[in-house]
Amino acid sequence: MSHSKVSVVTGGAGFLGSHLCDRMLAEGHKVIALDNLVTGNVANIEHLAGNRAFRFIYHDVTEYIFLPGPVDFVFHFASPASPIDYLELPIQTLKVGALGTHKALGLARAKGARFILASTSEVYGDPLVHPQPESYWGNVNPIGPRGVYDEAKRFAEAMTMAYHRAHGVDSKIVRIFNTFGPRMRPRDGRVVPAFITQVLKGEPITIFGDGRQTRSFCYVDDLVEGIVRVAYGDEHEPINLGNPLEMTMLEFAERIQAVCGRRVDIVFKPLPVDDPRVRQPDITRARTLFGWEPTVSLEDGLRRTVEYFRRLLAEGRL
Repeated sequence: MSHSKVSVVTGGAGFLGSHLCDRMLAEGHKVIALDNLVTGNVANIEHLAGNRAFRFIYHDVTEYIFLPGPVDFVFHFASPASPIDYLELPIQTLKVGALGTHKALGLARAKGARFILASTSEVYGDPLVHPQPESYWGNVNPIGPRGVYDEAKRFAEAMTMAYHRAHGVDSKIVRIFNTFGPRMRPRDGRVVPAFITQVLKGEPITIFGDGRQTRSFCYVDDLVEGIVRVAYGDEHEPINLGNPLEMTMLEFAERIQAVCGRRVDIVFKPLPVDDPRVRQPDITRARTLFGWEPTVSLEDGLRRTVEYFRRLLAEGRL
């Protein structure tokens, strides 16, 4: 008797993890979300309460994972993922990248499941190559304050490839560039929630440095589509997922003010240590191998995200 496909999502109550849970349920999978709620939030998955195909387990993924029954996909998305988080939680960040990846790979190996690692554009560090292709090895400061995240993810990639080569685990690696959308944490230190919150509250926008550093922003639905295509595909080497539309922080501040429909002042603060000056994905491989590219415009994505933050503000949760 064939079973419904089963997907395990570590970090399933997080921003990306919760959207991935929704998508895999829509794909007809049973979904088991694991999260210790250090940076995840049950509010992100409360709409799934009572869904018989969904199960939430409070669990620290750095501890041994025991799950009865078959598992087809293991999506390892557990990790603090914003500069504030990894500065406040440096050891947890390293542990979830190292021990957590080891435990999640162990589960995939034991179950004969496909393993999908959420890696990051941060493996490229402050890049000396622009835009960044997957073949670029990066420019990372291993002992700087951001190194705990960068090196945790680089180690996670190395561990994933080792399990693929040594144990034949069917593994995938997605390198995720800046992504935004509903369910981002308001105070996670990332630019999208920070700018939107400041504008909605009528506070000045805080820009670090001179505002000429660039980022590229991908809407979460596009990103999840890319992840799913990679998960179903046959490619084991890393794949960049992100939106190549690159803009400066000053331009981005303008866009957010336009979508929010109000103007605020801008204040400049010193640039944090090892903050990347440029960030733009080369998505040639994703396009060529999977026919994937972002389709949601920045304006549409921002509109949906601003609506979510307006609702939080109305509920007193901002």
